[in-house]
Order: sequence, then C-alpha cells, then structure tokens
Amino acid sequence: MILTDQQILAEIERGTILIEPYDRSCLGTNSYDVHLGRYLATYRDAVLDARKHNEIDVFEIPEEGFVLQPGTLYLGVTDEYTETHAHVPFLEGKSSVGRLGIDIHATAGKGDIGFCNTWTLEISVSMPVRVYYNMPVGQLIYFTVQGDVENFYNRKPNAKYNERTTKPVESMMWKNKF
Repeated sequence: MILTDQQILAEIERGTILIEPYDRSCLGTNSYDVHLGRYLATYRDAVLDARKHNEIDVFEIPEEGFVLQPGTLYLGVTDEYTETHAHVPFLEGKSSVGRLGIDIHATAGKGDIGFCNTWTLEISVSMPVRVYYNMPVGQLIYFTVQGDVENFYNRKPNAKYNERTTKPVESMMWKNKF
C-alpha cells in the first residue's frame, strides 16, 4: 500500500522517514516532491564499459539554467537528502517534467529500506530543454512492506551507494563480480 500525506507526516514524526530540507508545501496527497540539486554530471568517455570505473565530470548548474541535449546521459541529484527506515521509497518523475520531454531515471526508481542519501538521477531528454537548480523534478512515493527486514541497505557491507553526497554518483557496476 502507498502511504497517504497524513501517514507520511506520521512517519516523519516517528523518525522512519527523514527529508532534508523538508517543506510542507511539497507534500502531496500520497507523495513528496523533490527538486533538482545544484550539480549535474556527464561521463568522460563516449563508450562506457560495465567492467570498468567510468569517470564523470561534475559541474554546477548556472543561475541562468543549463540546456540538456538529446543523446547525452546526464547524472543529476536531488536537492533533498532522504532516509527511509521502514518503507520502500519509489522515485517517479513529475508529469510536468515528463511533458517537457525529460526522463529523470533510466531504471533506478526504487530505493531500499535503509537507503539514506540524496538520489542520483539518470536524466535524458527527447529535445533540448533548459533546467534549473531547485526545479521540482520528481515525487517520492512510500510503500509499506510485509515482514521483518534482515538486510537494511545502510548496514550492508557491499552497498555501493552509502556514502553521503550532494553530487551525482557514477555507476558502480564495476564493483560487481561478473
């Protein structure tokens, strides 16, 4: 089941959900709006290799915004740092963003119980579009779970995205054994 606005507020009070910065006006009927952070990144190489560490170049979005181009994968980040200790968070793009031709994630829309960080966004566009720091880009939706949790994400020794950051994080696929 999806948490309602009242239940999200109750979970924030309980400490099972943390959102920083928190703004009550961003709380929707059954979601919380998140915003594009200050930084974007692009991969240095034209061809990425899943077995190797692919490095990124990080840059700050200027005040006048930045024009995203089709055919380029941009890594962005939410301005919000979140913690989810008892629910499964899902990140979906806002419909207004989708109507601009912006996809905010390629495949990584689900968080794990125990995920404590900003959200890296895998951004692509269907046509050139100017984006701005702090523009609303997505909505966090929280799902209840059934049963006890054995492996919280933030306690897993092999979790690849635990280090707190305000910048986009490149793929850590190369850390997997394959």
